[in-house]
Amino acid sequence: MAQNNPSFSVKLYIYDLSRGMARQLSPVMLGRQLDGIWHTGVVVHGKEFFFGGAGINYCSPSGTILGDPDSVVDLGSTEVNEDLFMEYLASLAESTYSGDKYNMFEHNCNTFSNDVAQFLTGRKIPSYITDLPSEILSTPFGQALRPFLESMAVNPGGNNIPGQR
Repeated sequence: MAQNNPSFSVKLYIYDLSRGMARQLSPVMLGRQLDGIWHTGVVVHGKEFFFGGAGINYCSPSGTILGDPDSVVDLGSTEVNEDLFMEYLASLAESTYSGDKYNMFEHNCNTFSNDVAQFLTGRKIPSYITDLPSEILSTPFGQALRPFLESMAVNPGGNNIPGQR
């Protein structure tokens, strides 16, 4: 007799770090329209998981200083239980996603959300989020700002995943 595995909802919480300013200022500063400067977190097993300058963190959904997300994308469901998921995150926290590996353009909250979404559901997060760094860096203003922006690390708070340095 086949055993029925429980299924868990997986959602992507999307926040505009610019609080609408990117939409207003990007045409003048970058010469193209950006709808936001995106921070994302993956919500599964009743917690929101995200990556920043302090490594992998979690909190209750919408529990960071960013408040409620600007939008939510339903990524589907997963059969990965919470224990296995936490083991997966602990291994990422010790390697690929330790806090010292954070880079605003190349290895950020959105690359983390994309990897986690693929692990849980086999689906990627929307490309308008993952393509944003290359869009910004393809402009002269983005290139001029790069050294300043790379020195920044987004850390919206939360609790570190156990096992991180």
